[in-house]
Amino acid sequence: MSRGRIYKPSQVKLSGARMYDLVREPVITEKATMGSEHNQVTFRVPLWASKPEIKAAIEGLFSVRVKSVNTLRQNGKVKRFRGMPGKRPDTKKAYVTLEEGHSIDVTTGV
Repeated sequence: MSRGRIYKPSQVKLSGARMYDLVREPVITEKATMGSEHNQVTFRVPLWASKPEIKAAIEGLFSVRVKSVNTLRQNGKVKRFRGMPGKRPDTKKAYVTLEEGHSIDVTTGV
């Protein structure tokens, strides 16, 4: 009975360029800023990013300890542009919970 590969933070090795590919931009919305009360930061990530990769990238880029990563995949809306139907692209967000005593200031940039 194989349950798949179990990742430990030390097992995921990422290059510097790969870390920057994984963390695209912080999400600055009302809901995302309310998460800062619970030591959470929200980032937009690629659709192919996995939780262990996101955790390793955040720890490597910002020098913080990550407690958990929750992801949300949002399907794009179907909209009309000049009478023609179109579709917005799908997006993926990562809600990163940090350990006590660690914080990320998303307003300054990397």
